[in-house]
Amino acid sequence: MMKRLLVATAFLGAMLASAMAAELPAEIAKRGSLKVALVPNYPPMEFRDPATNALSGFDIDLGEAIGRKLGVKIEWQETSFAEFMPSISTGRVDAILSGFTDYASRHEVASFVDYLRSGPQFFVQASRKAEFKDATALCGKKVGASRRTMFPAQIAAWSEKNCGGNPIQFVGTDGSADARTQLRQGRIDAAAQGNETLPYIMDLEPGTYATVGEPIAQQFTGIALPAKEKALQQAILEAVDALIADGTYKTLLAKWKLTDNALEKATINAGQ
Repeated sequence: MMKRLLVATAFLGAMLASAMAAELPAEIAKRGSLKVALVPNYPPMEFRDPATNALSGFDIDLGEAIGRKLGVKIEWQETSFAEFMPSISTGRVDAILSGFTDYASRHEVASFVDYLRSGPQFFVQASRKAEFKDATALCGKKVGASRRTMFPAQIAAWSEKNCGGNPIQFVGTDGSADARTQLRQGRIDAAAQGNETLPYIMDLEPGTYATVGEPIAQQFTGIALPAKEKALQQAILEAVDALIADGTYKTLLAKWKLTDNALEKATINAGQ
């Protein structure tokens, strides 16, 4: 009886994967693979394992799981952040899965299947934690964050709302790693980066950083797909929802310490 049940379960799984694959655009279904762009420099979302140089991270695990649901292979293609949107608009890749934030300003070119919530989080050197009992203690202080993100605008908006005539002095940095370096060197008083990355970073450098307050804004991380490819968007949406339903998503979140960033259901273009 148990053997029959296992066989039936496997059969149903294969049928589901086949059905999802059938909904993919003809070119992708025929090729049997999804070309997915990434920049592996954003742990724990995507990075190269220092020991093996293999691609690793939540997005890698999620992408491979989506591929299994769809019955296709994931072809990871490393590129630069600047090439993300051109690669989608020209068809060089089918998707971007790389800790990429869903902003409404990007919707003309790409539609996003959102799979994670996050937000910019302030943090300071652990040795100075007592100075910053809440986020308003950062008013008038130097705060660094990547200039390539929306964090500068979000920090400015938060500062205007909470700091009155003593605004945060924003310092643009060349990415989150640079912000952390400047923080350790004492060149800035605090830094901000996506709260989805901080538990991993704080594990790597124990006793180095302390968070201040709660995330100052909410945003969504999504899989970017060509705006006109409605069938592909639906197939990816259904695959992510299937991973949520069968518990795979929850397991991967726990593995990468992202449980607090979970979504109950995938959405399309929820970003502002």
